[in-house]
Amino acid sequence: MSTTVAALSPLLLSRLQFAWVIAWHILLPAFTIGSASFIALLEGLYLASGRDVYFRLSNFWIRIFAIAFGMGVVSGIVMPFQIGTNWSRYADATANVLSPLFGYEGITAFFLESAFLGVLLFGRKLVPRWAHFVSALMVALGTLFSSFWILAANSWMQTPSGYVVIDGRFFPSDWLRIIFNPSFPYRFAHTVVGFYVTTGFVVIGVAAYYLRRGRFVEESRVMLSMTLWLLTVLVPLQIVLGDQHGLNTLAYQPAKVAAMEGDWDTQSRMPLVLFAIPDEANATNRDAIEIPDLGSLILTHDPNGVVRGLKNWPRDQWPPVAIPFFAFRIMVSIGLLMWHSLPRAGGSERAIGCMPSGSCASANSRRQPDSSRSSPAGPRPRSDDSRGRSMACCALLIPSHRR
Repeated sequence: MSTTVAALSPLLLSRLQFAWVIAWHILLPAFTIGSASFIALLEGLYLASGRDVYFRLSNFWIRIFAIAFGMGVVSGIVMPFQIGTNWSRYADATANVLSPLFGYEGITAFFLESAFLGVLLFGRKLVPRWAHFVSALMVALGTLFSSFWILAANSWMQTPSGYVVIDGRFFPSDWLRIIFNPSFPYRFAHTVVGFYVTTGFVVIGVAAYYLRRGRFVEESRVMLSMTLWLLTVLVPLQIVLGDQHGLNTLAYQPAKVAAMEGDWDTQSRMPLVLFAIPDEANATNRDAIEIPDLGSLILTHDPNGVVRGLKNWPRDQWPPVAIPFFAFRIMVSIGLLMWHSLPRAGGSERAIGCMPSGSCASANSRRQPDSSRSSPAGPRPRSDDSRGRSMACCALLIPSHRR
């Protein structure tokens, strides 16, 4: 027991504490950034079409957004204090660069959000429709500004540029190079698209929940149709952006890539390690499952490409291996699972329209949903034609222009 406690150095404990807080915090901005854009889209569609379904959906998601936004702010306040206490010397040395970036977030994102969030939450009956739509747009823009500045700061920590070091302190020499540092464009695109994908699957889950219970069918159908079309584009795009971000990381932080991939020796025709148990003490992988040459193909886009292993650097410069190695595989597995879960065939929307109730013909012929709960607008007429109900179920997600 004493050996285990001794192994928990202040550095490791600081990392664990920060990882614990940011792991919970990032879930909230990931959802609020995506949901803010979704609400702005719903408000725009309501303004343009006048359809009440967009009005009801926007009100529903605004309530959820408000709670998540508040929790995100509260959990985020802790993190600057952690930077100052756990890494005080680093915070002091980089203050001239990082402090303005965090300050710009407050000046642009927080001020914009605080100015229009009240209108979005409480101004539905007090302002015209167009003004409420503008408030939704401004809140969504504010969340993206927040992402911009935070990811600019985070990317500078990874690939610093545009600075000079004087007496051990970092001073800005070129703000454009600081903000648009080498990894920022890839990290920003990859992260924001990830936020939208996350929100999209939350919306799908809510819509599926209500569809299975025969409640708010019209609203659920609209949510599913909008979100599935969006995810059909964004999930493959996220994979492409992840590949480009990986190539950028290989160029600027090759040791990090070596740790994530579990590569110890520098070689061409590097295999892709699907699974292994990294052994840092002996610089090897145990019980490895590998695909020959695929590592070089993915990392260099050339099956004969040379990939550097961790032994290329002194051991005291190695990053931790086990945590990024397994975390990276979990991330990739989730991404592939999301991609596989999306409709692949041309008629997939019809199939997904049937999924919430299982078999359209069988489920709907056995059970008629409670029509009084099918929409917030009130009860709808019942129909005794089971075949008609089955056809309606199958047509849930068919876009209006195809009916």
